[in-house]
Amino acid sequence: MVPRRFYPVMAMLALLGLLLAACAPAATPTPTAAPPTPAPGPTPTAPKKVTITIWHQWDGKYLDAITQVFKDYEAAHPGVTIDLSRPENVMDALRVAIPAGQGPDIIGWANDQIGNLALAGLIVPLNEHGITEDFLKNTYVEVAAKAVIYQGKIWALPETMEGIGLVYNKALVTPEFLPTDPMNFDDLLAKARAFAEKNPGKFLVCNQGLGGNDPYHVAPIYFGFGVPSYVDEEGKVYLNTPEALKAAQWMLQFREVAPKETSHDICKSLLTEGKVGAWWTGPWAIADIEAAKIDYGIAPMGRPFVGIKTLMLSKNAVDRGNVAVALDIMKYFTSAEVQKKLALVNKTIPAQIQALNDPEVQALPTVKGFGESLKLGVPMASTPYAAAQWGPVGEATVAIWTGAQKPEDALAAAQKAIEDAIAQMK
Repeated sequence: MVPRRFYPVMAMLALLGLLLAACAPAATPTPTAAPPTPAPGPTPTAPKKVTITIWHQWDGKYLDAITQVFKDYEAAHPGVTIDLSRPENVMDALRVAIPAGQGPDIIGWANDQIGNLALAGLIVPLNEHGITEDFLKNTYVEVAAKAVIYQGKIWALPETMEGIGLVYNKALVTPEFLPTDPMNFDDLLAKARAFAEKNPGKFLVCNQGLGGNDPYHVAPIYFGFGVPSYVDEEGKVYLNTPEALKAAQWMLQFREVAPKETSHDICKSLLTEGKVGAWWTGPWAIADIEAAKIDYGIAPMGRPFVGIKTLMLSKNAVDRGNVAVALDIMKYFTSAEVQKKLALVNKTIPAQIQALNDPEVQALPTVKGFGESLKLGVPMASTPYAAAQWGPVGEATVAIWTGAQKPEDALAAAQKAIEDAIAQMK
């Protein structure tokens, strides 16, 4: 037991201990471990770089607008470069380049070249890469969709159409003289006679294939009377037929109220001089007609030959592993959006249904007028046998028009000449 006299001393010592503890430095805390650094994720990869080469036939101001839409594609698809090239002697160049793995992934050319390119193995069918006939039917005008099918396979995507119609001078050809039914040739003949009576020394229509050797420009007449084509892809010829004979007999009647000698330049002069009311021609003639300050309209008549500009997938695209990108570019270029844009700038006639029917596009007189005509037409034949048709059809038509041969004899001679030429091709 502590004596009472020590209590004050113990109290003093306790107080001193508390003061010393308060003045002592604070204890250093034990450091905690830093959180672990997360494992790095996958590094983002840059888009795969690929160059798609397109060999084409576009030129002039048309090409400027086309080049821009391809630049737009490149901007939206980093890593993709589109190289445009327009070689001379395209078929010869393709025959050399593609077997060597050189040249294009995509070929921009007319549908009448499909047969030659397919048989040479230079292009590949699109059916093998997801393009179906239903897609064609729902996307493109019927005549254009038919134009890219050869031997039951799809070989291209259509972009634009070209062909002829009746381009008439509104100052001369009033509504009473315009055909109301594009397939009624008796009506056209009657109106041509009425026009000649009302306008002595003038003619209603000038067609350079009536009076000149030009099977292309008389095609709306032959086909309008029911000839399905001059030659089909199997090599069958349709000149010595009842339908062709009816067309020939109509031509002889029409000769009474039409210029006896014709050509592109003759028809142009007659129209610009006010001596004919209408020129059966195509978009290529519009610049001259507008330069002559003629207020014109365009009416469909018959079933014209329709040329289709297309994009085809070359064998190179398959060998290079470029099919997916190349086909995407083909779909893009033939899409409603792009074809509308090009139609508004270049006045081309879209093969894409939505683009052709777009109100802004339909507001263009040439596109609307020729578009109505071409919807009725027959595709330019894609078979190599078509090369045999031109001379004999032209010569037969001239012989009929001039009276050098009876229609039956002229058509029979043309039939045999074409069949003989095709026999040598087989």
